[in-house]
Amino acid sequence: MHLQIGHRVIDLGCGSGTDTILLAEFVGPTGKVIGVDTDNQMIITANKKAKEAGVADRVIHKHYDAMSLPFDSDYFDACHTERLFQHVLNAENVLSEMVRITRPGGWIVAADSDHSTLSIDNSVTDVEWRMRRFRTDKFRSGYAGRQLYRLFKQQNLADITVEIFPFFSTDYTLTRYFSLLDEAEREAIAAGIITKEELRRWHADLEQADEDSVFFASFTMILVAGRKNSVSPHAGDLIF
Repeated sequence: MHLQIGHRVIDLGCGSGTDTILLAEFVGPTGKVIGVDTDNQMIITANKKAKEAGVADRVIHKHYDAMSLPFDSDYFDACHTERLFQHVLNAENVLSEMVRITRPGGWIVAADSDHSTLSIDNSVTDVEWRMRRFRTDKFRSGYAGRQLYRLFKQQNLADITVEIFPFFSTDYTLTRYFSLLDEAEREAIAAGIITKEELRRWHADLEQADEDSVFFASFTMILVAGRKNSVSPHAGDLIF
């Protein structure tokens, strides 16, 4: 994000403020960090955390729609989002709004998941393939991670960089929890994607791998950054 002391930064889909509070360290006491989310409870929690961390003077969280933000164009020095695009139907509109509110020369950074990359070592691969597709399609945009580079190019951003973040797990129980497999399997049965017998065979295979201490799963996230290079006058005041 190329942050400096005094910068104004926005985090879309800020959740409980985990990133915004950390960003306060980079912009210093003269900077400003705005967190945006559509979950009111998250906003309440985030503002409470900012107060407890002693940064409430420069870290503010607001309930706004990411596709229609009440900020002047070219206002922020940098714009950030993580795992937001997978939950929206119009990622192009959200990114366009991010570009609009970022000043010329400022950086836009987005990280998101490609849920189709979830891979679990097993011998019942036909069930895994169907479950992977079903689980990915449960998200509004389960392929968001792989789409980021194209979206950034279409916005004519400059100096685009891509980083891949692979994750792996050898813990079966933890993998089921973070992958929301219990919920996905119930819904897949109800939708006729897999049968109860197929699910039983898949569970037996995974449980055996866990018992033998050979369970393995992997997953990928993609981070893309780009610089706004259009010429535009700097913005006015922030609207609350």
